[in-house]
Amino acid sequence: MKKNIDLGMLITRIAIGFPMSVYGISKLIHGIGFIQDMMTMHGLPSFFAYGVFAGEIIAPVLLIIGFRARLAGLIFAANCFTATILAQTANIFKLNEFGGWALELLVIYMLVSLSFFFTGAGKYAVSTQNKWD
Repeated sequence: MKKNIDLGMLITRIAIGFPMSVYGISKLIHGIGFIQDMMTMHGLPSFFAYGVFAGEIIAPVLLIIGFRARLAGLIFAANCFTATILAQTANIFKLNEFGGWALELLVIYMLVSLSFFFTGAGKYAVSTQNKWD
């Protein structure tokens, strides 16, 4: 069977972009007050919480369509890292109820999105040819 790396990259972009965008849509509907509270608790300005929309809606959509995938991957990864630091540090050494690492999904999102920073979107993408794609 012939390899189709670009199709695999498209599937991976959809596989991480769509579920993360659902988190973002939930925050659009229900608000980000709890994130603003976390920011304040950590000594950061509460308006930084609005960055969640870049990391959970804009970046995932850009990854799905393959536009500015390198930049979108970096923003997506930064969002996941920030979520880990602000909300999940207590779970770094914990297992979930099934015996898996409590942070596995968030870390998978972060590492896969970071991989798009290094690889770009692949052939099946709405793309521009510059240093960020």
